[in-house]
Amino acid sequence: MSTGLLIINMASKLLSEYELPTKKHYYILLMSWAGWVFDFYDLTLYTFLLIPIGRELHMSNLHLSYILGTSLAATAVGGILFGILADHYGRRSVLQWTILTYSIGTFLSGLAPDFYFLLLFRIITGIGVGGEWATGQTYVGETFPPKVRGRFGAFMQTGAPVGVALAALVGGFIAPQIGWRASFMVSVLPALLVVLIRKKLPESDLWEERNRIIKSGGLSEDIVKDETGSWFMSLFSPEYLATFMKSLLLAILIMSAYWFTYSWLPGYLYEERHFSMTRSGLWMIITQTGGFIGYGTFGFIADRFGRRPAFTVYSFIMAAGLVMITIMWNYIASYPYVILLFMFLVGFGTGIFGGYGPLMSELFPTKIRNTAMGTAFNLARGVQFFTPVIIVIVARYYGLGGGISLASLFALLAGLWIWTFPETKGKRLTALRKEGSSQ
Repeated sequence: MSTGLLIINMASKLLSEYELPTKKHYYILLMSWAGWVFDFYDLTLYTFLLIPIGRELHMSNLHLSYILGTSLAATAVGGILFGILADHYGRRSVLQWTILTYSIGTFLSGLAPDFYFLLLFRIITGIGVGGEWATGQTYVGETFPPKVRGRFGAFMQTGAPVGVALAALVGGFIAPQIGWRASFMVSVLPALLVVLIRKKLPESDLWEERNRIIKSGGLSEDIVKDETGSWFMSLFSPEYLATFMKSLLLAILIMSAYWFTYSWLPGYLYEERHFSMTRSGLWMIITQTGGFIGYGTFGFIADRFGRRPAFTVYSFIMAAGLVMITIMWNYIASYPYVILLFMFLVGFGTGIFGGYGPLMSELFPTKIRNTAMGTAFNLARGVQFFTPVIIVIVARYYGLGGGISLASLFALLAGLWIWTFPETKGKRLTALRKEGSSQ
């Protein structure tokens, strides 16, 4: 083959058709990962500032929980809205919009004079947060080669524990020095990512290829109508409804496992286990270290053994760790290193989130991939409006540990529910839905 012909063939090749990732793949991963780090940081920073916010604004635990719950509910709005926009306008542009939205919301949170303004600003943050995850995961899922999609989709999820660890550092060490308002306001810095994304990040070529094929005029009228119909309503068509509802339930289970764990875990360590804010932050960093390793390893396990077995193993590990740091705490209280081990395992088990994005990428076609991912993931997160409130109500009778322990049940159910899905390891993604096949 001549050099000229080789260049032409390479130029016509989609990113997902490469045998191994290139520099362009890694840049897409880096920017999507960074967006997810600060997305999760902005969402969870509030949980580390609950105590000082409540003191200054004279809010009860229930009021603080309403604000957290409402911001989680707002992610559902953001997920649906930005999911539809990303399927229409592209992954790169919408990724920028989501980062700007959550950065502005977090900055404004530092200016809130009372409950109602803080509620409004956390809603803005939640809307931006809701849009970023699906856009970034769709971006990675559409551009990385099938045989490594699981590991790199899972690696993108490591942004979550990094974001929580960053929030723990700011909430546990910096906020006591500069105050909770300044901690929110300096968090506008992630908006600078938009400058980098705007200059260098390419669009998803699979999404561009789909649009090119449709506009070429070489498709039948029925195919064009099917490919350009309502993105959101397609989720409820007979073809996709069952898959979408199963995906939504799976997302609700893993979201419930996560938010029943983390929405009040710093407060649990502070109020019931009598940790200082600094010590609470340090122990949360241990948990997030486990999370980072869990997310990082999940993809390799899923690419090697399949999505379903990996999901089950990690879910059960998370459930076991949760039982030990809540219900069984008093039995291991004399062994702090044992408690730290189980805190680590709780974080490690949250690696299940590393499998959700690749799975969703492989279940839905390019036409509605971002809409499906954003809607399912963030409707599930929106349901978590009730989670912090339920924990506070249960805590009246069984303590915060009793409320948090409910997360173990959701983790177990998630590990079982995954077996209602087909195994999608190695599935090849294509521009139009009729072309998909497993390698």
